[in-house]
Amino acid sequence: MADWDETVLSEAHSRLLAGEPVGLEVVRAPILASWRRCQSLGVLADRTTDLPYSAELAQESSSLARAARPVLDSLQTQLSGVRVSVFLTDERGWLLERRSGETSVDRRLDTLQLAPGFCVAEQAIGTNGIGTALTTRRPAFIRGREHFADSWSGLACAGVPIHEPLSGRVIGVVDLTSLQGGQADPAMMAMALNATRAIEQRLLEGTTSRERALLEAFQAARRRMAAGGPSTMDTPADALLTPRDRHILEECATALISSRQTGLLEVPLTDGRTAALLTQPVESPSGVTGFAVEAVLPSGDLRRLTAPASDTTPPNCGPPPPALTATRTTGAPAEPRTDTGRWLLAVGEPGIGRLALRARQRLELLCDAGACVGTTLDVARTAEELARVVVPRFADFATVDLPEAVLRGEEPTPLDGALRRAAIAGPDGGAHLYPAGARVAFAPSTPQARALDSGEPVLEPVLARAPGWIVQEPARTERILAAGVHSLIAVPLVARGATLGLVNFYRAEHQEPFEEDDLSLAAELVGRAAVCIDNARRFTHEHTVALALQRSMLPRGLPAQQAVEAAHRYLPARSGVGGDWFDVIPLSGTRVALVVGDVVGHGLHAAATMGRLRTAVHNLSALDLAVDEILTQLDDLVGRLDLDRDEAGPGTDGEEIEEIIGATCLYAVYDPTTRRCTLGRAGHPPPALVRPDGTVRFVDLSAGPPLGLGGLPFESTDIEIPEGSLLVLYTDGLIEAMGDGDPESGLDRLRRALAQRGRTPEQTCQALDAVLPCLPADDIALLVARTRALDASHIASWDLPADPAVVARIRSDVTAQLADWGLQGLEFATELTVSELVTNAIRYGGEPITVRLILDRCLICEVSDGSSTSPHLRRARTTDEGGRGLFLVAQLSQRWGTRYTPTGKVLWTEQPLNR
Repeated sequence: MADWDETVLSEAHSRLLAGEPVGLEVVRAPILASWRRCQSLGVLADRTTDLPYSAELAQESSSLARAARPVLDSLQTQLSGVRVSVFLTDERGWLLERRSGETSVDRRLDTLQLAPGFCVAEQAIGTNGIGTALTTRRPAFIRGREHFADSWSGLACAGVPIHEPLSGRVIGVVDLTSLQGGQADPAMMAMALNATRAIEQRLLEGTTSRERALLEAFQAARRRMAAGGPSTMDTPADALLTPRDRHILEECATALISSRQTGLLEVPLTDGRTAALLTQPVESPSGVTGFAVEAVLPSGDLRRLTAPASDTTPPNCGPPPPALTATRTTGAPAEPRTDTGRWLLAVGEPGIGRLALRARQRLELLCDAGACVGTTLDVARTAEELARVVVPRFADFATVDLPEAVLRGEEPTPLDGALRRAAIAGPDGGAHLYPAGARVAFAPSTPQARALDSGEPVLEPVLARAPGWIVQEPARTERILAAGVHSLIAVPLVARGATLGLVNFYRAEHQEPFEEDDLSLAAELVGRAAVCIDNARRFTHEHTVALALQRSMLPRGLPAQQAVEAAHRYLPARSGVGGDWFDVIPLSGTRVALVVGDVVGHGLHAAATMGRLRTAVHNLSALDLAVDEILTQLDDLVGRLDLDRDEAGPGTDGEEIEEIIGATCLYAVYDPTTRRCTLGRAGHPPPALVRPDGTVRFVDLSAGPPLGLGGLPFESTDIEIPEGSLLVLYTDGLIEAMGDGDPESGLDRLRRALAQRGRTPEQTCQALDAVLPCLPADDIALLVARTRALDASHIASWDLPADPAVVARIRSDVTAQLADWGLQGLEFATELTVSELVTNAIRYGGEPITVRLILDRCLICEVSDGSSTSPHLRRARTTDEGGRGLFLVAQLSQRWGTRYTPTGKVLWTEQPLNR
């Protein structure tokens, strides 16, 4: 197209998307080719911008970015006040740098996700200056509707590939982008070309003069070879290899230069192909000697690439490193093939190559250690990960020794005693080293003791000449030396100024002893691991404290009572302690309250909130409130806790106080005199009832809202329970653990696990233990109660009229009943108590009036009437005619109180039987 026309381009773009033909007379050939590539890749022209993003790349400072920054700074100054931005990307199209000539441009670029960390490759967003330049490996100027994506049609982009000076491969792109679309200045391309040349020059200056001399000598030799024989194809590596395969070949080339080996080496690639590396000696006119490595993807005769007779290994040079999974090709004939690509891969001197290889291997080891060490907050597991990651790449054996206090999560103490071997890695059972779990006490002269005393790493390159190490345990050290161990580095584990233990690295199979450079690498590895171990120790300590706090708030034992036989379990979650709790609370009249609750969340906050709720339940139960009223009061308490948090704002340390999302609770009151149970729940799973015949059903209760929502009523349900039945209360962690996250499946499995007759509560808990994980995802509280019924012969009851004349008769009846029970020693106190309570009921209460005596662990006396007015204990003055009766009752009783019923109230007293 001679003249650029936005309207014609838009029509051509629409025809392309509709599957209609588009000719070169309206679209430039490179643009049309890119459009068709995008269409075949499935790129959508009308998609909203949603580019791939990498947070690591957004923060990465690569060698290319460092070399390019001065050039980009200068370019940004030139473009000041112009609506043009400069971008730098790597060879895959990931944006590394962005500079804007005008700050207002940044907002528009952000909406298009043109920012460091995003990928603008052609397969991600379609035709654009960066992605198309990378795909074609040529400069690309694209403006307006030439962009494949609709969202980019207002831009103009000039992208120029950056070539690596030594190998010539494309390593990135410089791009100038204008918001003017079709009105963009074509001079943008010239500026991008100049910037690219400046960056390539800076990269070349970063290489050594010796490397440049070798490169020039190699290129001159190639030109002479090309002039005298058939040429090879110079298809760039980027067009033939994935980044992973190219990395493999670069590693092999560096190792070949380091090993001084010449000749041909075949290297398998990840996609099943095989590449050939040809290594040749190179000498510059100034006398610099080195090696150059060419890479070939052959489909022809490898004999044509075979090096001359100098394909020998120099003396004292071993084979290629074991990491090279390659096959050396000798002079054996091969099937005729043709080359699909050939390019210079690396050039350098053996010493420099060896150092570069070792530096790269060390960086990879540090990178792998960062990813593999500290995956959990477990001290022993972290020690094992450290030992495994360095064997066999850095050492043949590695051990980690920690004091007992660190393993328990306690604060580290001065290391003046034996350590515990927390981890060991290496073949042959550790070559006679102390095994895992052994207690190790190092003699003062050993390298380990010197490292612990000084806080610095200690190197023993030749253990056979280290008498301080040998005296540790001569018989054992002789066996260690006989097993081939010859070199040692001992590094103390130091984090936040405290010594946490010791790490030992041993070499046996590695022929080279440890060197000073290895000492710094070992210190770096151990330093990073020490932080992970200290974090794990601190977590263990906090977890232990939180668990101790929670367990201190749970019942240490069940209180004495005769209403039920109970057993319980509590399993903390693997992620930390939670807010689950249970309780058995004796109530007046031989009744008992059974409670299970769950505070949402984990950690100290949930445990502390659980403690407050459990205390509140005890206090409310002491008032003998109805079940629904207790749930209402708890709901109000949780709501007030949330309100207090909102009003308090951030904590004293500036951190936000954790929100209380809510809690659930199941509260049940069982009366053995009537075998009736009143239950209510607030968002809690229903209890299971196991009848004496083994049949199981879940009690149908109104669910009620979770605690803390407020404003919604709670309901209670009253049921009769056969004697000997099991009432099973639990938190939702039990259902989740048994159903693998599916509540219906969990309830079904629980029903089957409980369906057996004749079990005691403890046997029921043991049966559930067998099907529960040791470390469930959520904590579990379980309470199992087998109901009992009070013998009717231990209950005596009288209905009385509101007539003062009945007081004398009830005293006589009570005395006779006590004689039948053999409790004559309690006659005086009981007669006085009954007389006072009945008199008060007649005088201040109303009918119906009932007296009930219950013989249980103590003698219970209850007097009920139809009034809701409760008497109060007071000290009568000498001039008062009354007010002394309740005071006398309190003195004669062990406990006394009032509870309210739907028809009035009950005054009760308890007297011990041993009076």
